[in-house]
Amino acid sequence: MVKVFKLEELDCANCARKMEDAIKKIPGVEDAQVQFLTQKLTLTAPEEQFPALLKQVDRACRKIEPDCRVLYK
Repeated sequence: MVKVFKLEELDCANCARKMEDAIKKIPGVEDAQVQFLTQKLTLTAPEEQFPALLKQVDRACRKIEPDCRVLYK
């Protein structure tokens, strides 16, 4: 399943690339794209794993850019 999330306080394209690489390494993530210009994260993973994966994604993003937040709907 593919879901798109808004990112808040993503300040640089280099950080976006680092976040994307870190998210792709999380077990269960099939694909991830972090778009700096649109401030969006596109995450592909099995639907039943999303709740657990989102915590890990948020943690990975904050390690790279502490002010960045993934906004969940």
